[in-house]
Amino acid sequence: MVTSREAAKCLANVLLLESKTRQIFVDLGYPVKAAQRLKNDNREDELLNSRILFFMTYDTTLDFSKLFDECQLAESIHLNIVRHSKNYPKTGRRDLATATDIHALSETLKLLFNLSQYYPRYLSALAKSAPSILKILGRIHLATPVLQPPVTYLVNALLNLSVEYDDKPLKDSDPNPYFPKPDQYCNVDRFISILDNAVRTYTEEQLEKVATPLVTLLRKVFELAPSNVRPHMQVALLPSNSERSQPLGQSNTLASRLLRLSTSPVAPSLRESVSSLLFELSDKDATSFVRNVGYGFASGFLMTHDLPVPASAREGWSTETNGGEDLGEKITSVDGREINPVTGQIREMEPEALEEEMTEEEKEREAERLFVLFERLKATGVVNVKNPVEQAIQEGRFEELD
Repeated sequence: MVTSREAAKCLANVLLLESKTRQIFVDLGYPVKAAQRLKNDNREDELLNSRILFFMTYDTTLDFSKLFDECQLAESIHLNIVRHSKNYPKTGRRDLATATDIHALSETLKLLFNLSQYYPRYLSALAKSAPSILKILGRIHLATPVLQPPVTYLVNALLNLSVEYDDKPLKDSDPNPYFPKPDQYCNVDRFISILDNAVRTYTEEQLEKVATPLVTLLRKVFELAPSNVRPHMQVALLPSNSERSQPLGQSNTLASRLLRLSTSPVAPSLRESVSSLLFELSDKDATSFVRNVGYGFASGFLMTHDLPVPASAREGWSTETNGGEDLGEKITSVDGREINPVTGQIREMEPEALEEEMTEEEKEREAERLFVLFERLKATGVVNVKNPVEQAIQEGRFEELD
């Protein structure tokens, strides 16, 4: 068996380095043997055969349907992930996973993600692994930086598995691994905690590479969340009224950091995903969106998605009504206090615009500068203008000081 595993390591390296060899492996009928070996309760076998099958998802003609139907591939993946979940006891106890365990789990999760992406008709079978994946993600010790294997692979694996519940609208009483009883918030809070950790640790350029799947997962989870979980997510991810003592996006909270990411020039994919999340948290309503984040942060998303901009956001006030509701007031007031619809700040807390009085010397310099500018403009002949200083002298409104 040792010799067989050493040979499998060499084979996996060849398949990685020479993509043309993958089709040869398929033509010889060996994927079936790899799928059969996944049934072994051995982490090295799991690591090597999951990696080999993962390579088969690229640049080959292999149809995995046979492996699903005849080799119980989804069940083998599920059992392996269940075994891994036992390495992560409840909070307060150390993870029991070895380095080999972690590598094997990572390879299994990579394979699961690709299969869920390319073979959606087997999602129901693959979704059996979701509770164990959520259990691992909820209990695993989070390293620094947080978005690294196996956490990134756990998040990716959940992306498509959550779709399994999209076509089955849940009632508040229906069981769902993403919102388990008695604590329906535990998984959502874990996702948000990981995101909060990430945005405080990584640069915007780094977040562009690693954080988009996590934001996408939060969007999918919010879409299928029961009625009591949705407000919980909105409170955690949207700016609170206590932040409106200054323009939105200037504090150090997660909501403010997300607002700043929503306009990041160096993270286009993450910018789009974060903006979409904030819009969906606002119930996909443009008026609520502007009220929640301010027109300054909302405008770009609304315009690029051809969504109507509320008139009250452009004008700062509006008499437009919708079924008797004053949309202008909905945008320009919070808890009965007027807010700036562009910045989201409470009006009475905005700093007063202090303009220092110009000194006489500054006034003279400004007058000289304007005189020169008007003389140059008149000399071009493009437009017939009269220098206001010259006009003031002619009208007797210019007083020469000693």
